[in-house]
Amino acid sequence: MFAVIGLVALTLGYLGLERLSEVRPGTIHDTYDILYYDLQLFFLSAELFEEPGPYPWQLQVARFVAPLFTLLAVAEAGRLLLAAEIRRLRARRAGDHVVVCGDSQFAHMLADRLYADGERVVVVRAEPFGPLEYRRRRYLGVVGDPTNIEVLRGAGLPRSHTVYACTDDDDHNHAIANTANRLIQDRRHPPRVYVQVHDPEMCLSLQARRLGAAGSSRLRLDYFHVDDIAARALHRHHPLPSTPGRPTKVLIAGAGSFRRALLVETARHWRVRRAAGGRPVRPLQVDLVAPDARTELTLAASRYPFLRSVCRVSAYDLDIDGLVGLAQFGAGGYDRIYVCAPDELGGLQFALDTPALWRGAESAVFVPVYRQAALAAAFHGDSRHDLLDEVHGKLRLYPVLTHACDARLIAEDLTERLAQQIHERYLHAQQRAGVRLGEAPAMVPWSRLPESLRRANRSHVQDIAAKLLNLGCVVAPRHGGAGDATAAGRAIDDRIDQLARLEHERWCRERRGEGWTYGVPRDEIRRRHPALRPWAELSPAVQEQNREEIRALPDVLSDGGFELIRLAPAVPAQREGSADVA
Repeated sequence: MFAVIGLVALTLGYLGLERLSEVRPGTIHDTYDILYYDLQLFFLSAELFEEPGPYPWQLQVARFVAPLFTLLAVAEAGRLLLAAEIRRLRARRAGDHVVVCGDSQFAHMLADRLYADGERVVVVRAEPFGPLEYRRRRYLGVVGDPTNIEVLRGAGLPRSHTVYACTDDDDHNHAIANTANRLIQDRRHPPRVYVQVHDPEMCLSLQARRLGAAGSSRLRLDYFHVDDIAARALHRHHPLPSTPGRPTKVLIAGAGSFRRALLVETARHWRVRRAAGGRPVRPLQVDLVAPDARTELTLAASRYPFLRSVCRVSAYDLDIDGLVGLAQFGAGGYDRIYVCAPDELGGLQFALDTPALWRGAESAVFVPVYRQAALAAAFHGDSRHDLLDEVHGKLRLYPVLTHACDARLIAEDLTERLAQQIHERYLHAQQRAGVRLGEAPAMVPWSRLPESLRRANRSHVQDIAAKLLNLGCVVAPRHGGAGDATAAGRAIDDRIDQLARLEHERWCRERRGEGWTYGVPRDEIRRRHPALRPWAELSPAVQEQNREEIRALPDVLSDGGFELIRLAPAVPAQREGSADVA
């Protein structure tokens, strides 16, 4: 439209001046005069119009349209020159939005995914955006160091609902979290802050330390690793097949970084399948093939005890080149195969050049990739845009970073997962006591649980820090040491009544803060609950339910790969039950 206005003004001006030269022969002498006066129309100063009219209608229109084009050009130039400043001001005034910090590929992909999901996104990065990049992405941007408090304030961080720290440097990501914490200290409902950590072991250690400090800060903070998120996404999008009459078999080959996350999430996925099926499901058979397969299996099983109860894992200390020689590796011997080679290109080449691998999988061979997302898109576009053959659907390149950019899965942070675990244990305990699903508001799966009850479970998790302080224990990544587990269990037994009473009092404070009062029977509409009374007045059954919640704490933590470590000395036998735990 902008170009059309200029072209119309230029054309009408030329025609009008040509007509005027016929009416007034002495005013315009040749074609060069026509072109000169035509161009003058755009600059609000034409010598020709110093003489009175009348003028041809084409010239009348052109002498108003041409200045309009000039004004639009000036306005557009100013907008482009001031685009960064305008977007910075809009970002500062933004509210209920998402802030993505970082120049990394993952940060760019996450921002694009969030915008596509309908979120209002403010990106903070050191490298400036170009005007066309702004226009294509259509989200707000702030240029600067995301560890600077003024830069984050300029991104409207205090009024955002979620913050992602996704630079390529872990220390920068921690600095962003520290700065965000200072900015939102006084906010009643602070945003969630998710910090990317590039080492999986460090990520688990930081999650443990955060769990032990959650009670000292109202900030909802969690650390995440892209492998963990992508492994969860894998089974959401591609659930394992189940064949009646025989066990499901899976092969995980290679020593890549994705391997352990895949093994653990596969076991979790199968455990959920067993619990939800309503009928007995055989244990999942998993073959682990890698140069360090036996060592990896020992470490994974010691950290995640549920692994051996859900899966039957066999370890083979072989390179991936030797897996086709396994006796089990026949035609359709595995329902699914995963190739997690440490050398991405080498693993991809192996998957592309080994027909026996395709024949060995009943459904598909998955190859996790980080730098080959474009190649994965070439294989797995829609039916009209596939560039490469997927070997009849057998070969599946799985771009880890692309699938890790799922805000819903990142939001299922440690607090959320532990809260779900607590609720699932509650459901099982109530069902064993004879309560059926749907008989009470809390007797429903997590996905249907009212938000007020979800918050109660999250508060229970966030109060773990206070319970640990009382026990003289800390949370650490699990290494399978029986001595530490025994000491922690004894610490819980020593304080079981005190901790159960404290948990009940915390629950009462939370309920009363939401407007609930004591009343019989329970009334969701009037917000009345029969358990809102002092500990001594509770029935023995309700007291025992609170004790069970405390006793379950080590098992809840072990599901996430954590254990309780007691720092205080062991309690002497003659003083058990009355010791003051430091």
